[in-house]
Amino acid sequence: MFFTLEVVVEFLTSPLEVLAWGSMGIFQGAREVLPSLVACVLLSNLGASITEVAKDALVAEYGLRYRINGLQSYALMASAAGGVLGNLLGGYLLLTTPPKISFLVFSALLSLQLVVSLSSKEESFGLPRIAETSSVLESVKKQISNLKEAIQADEISQPLIWAVVSIAMVPLLSGSVFCYQTQVLNLDPSVIGMSKVIGQLMLLCLTVVYDRYLKTLPMRPLIHIIQLLYGLSILLDYILVKQINLGFGISNEVYVLCFSSLAEILAQFKILPFAVRLASMCPQGCEGSVTSFLASTLCLSQIVSAFLGVGLANLIGITSSNYSNLSSGILIQSLAALAPLCFMHLVPMSEPVIEKEGKRGISKRSRRNRRVGRVVDKESVTYRRERESEEAQR
Repeated sequence: MFFTLEVVVEFLTSPLEVLAWGSMGIFQGAREVLPSLVACVLLSNLGASITEVAKDALVAEYGLRYRINGLQSYALMASAAGGVLGNLLGGYLLLTTPPKISFLVFSALLSLQLVVSLSSKEESFGLPRIAETSSVLESVKKQISNLKEAIQADEISQPLIWAVVSIAMVPLLSGSVFCYQTQVLNLDPSVIGMSKVIGQLMLLCLTVVYDRYLKTLPMRPLIHIIQLLYGLSILLDYILVKQINLGFGISNEVYVLCFSSLAEILAQFKILPFAVRLASMCPQGCEGSVTSFLASTLCLSQIVSAFLGVGLANLIGITSSNYSNLSSGILIQSLAALAPLCFMHLVPMSEPVIEKEGKRGISKRSRRNRRVGRVVDKESVTYRRERESEEAQR
């Protein structure tokens, strides 16, 4: 049930997007006039950001409540599955319907999510509910205090700083690459959409592999390898811009389908070990606050990365009619993605503490059960001896 819930939340996002996508579907000017289009996109992104923070907090609180370690892996699996469904639906609508119908269909799905959210009760998640206003205020103050104490600890603050900085310092040129693919290479939008589907399938596979084989590995070498692969995968766009793939007999369509989303998927997958560790390392009672703070800072770092990408594009002269310096921008982006490897000492080596505590807890329970078993055995022997003596007297 929780897997299905995560798919619905990630795929349908938040009620704020109903207004944005509904406006673009109903009003023609909203999807054709640039200021209104930008306003709708900003509103949609605001709703998605709020949903992202709330989702991560819900995952952390649910895992704490039912003592499920590494629930973030299953949430990312559900997110990837929802991404596959969403991209397939979006690609089908693009091929068969005009944009107006696509926006209205997506708004209808968002409205359905709004109805489900309003009709759901907090008790359905099995989480405690605070009813009184005074209790709410006291709880907020307590959570803020606990959050301050938690993020001041080195085992939480250092990996958090590394994760945020490693995203914020990389200028994002995905918009320029997308325009190059559609305006210069004249690729069909369905090809780019299918590349997103393949990327989400790769993310799903990576998450399954992490949950089964990689989550027990030391964190620092794992993140080191992922970040290195991320920096090198950005160069795949360089190969496309320089048309090196054609020299190997690989068409642009096939190349985009197979490799276009790899860097984006690795950037998403890199956050998973941090989310699992921070949820297990933070003090008891503020897991949701720390996870929400992580999601908020990651959203902020992505905004900074996008602004740096726009600034870099303007600095080197990338425009809608001139992509001659796009390859240079991609090289700069790749070097910026490799720069976080220089301060890998902020990433811890050890595995999450919650697994060790769980093992100790099991051993204590087993020892306690063994002690109880010995007491029961002694009592049964004493009782048997008393019965034998009574029968002998008779």
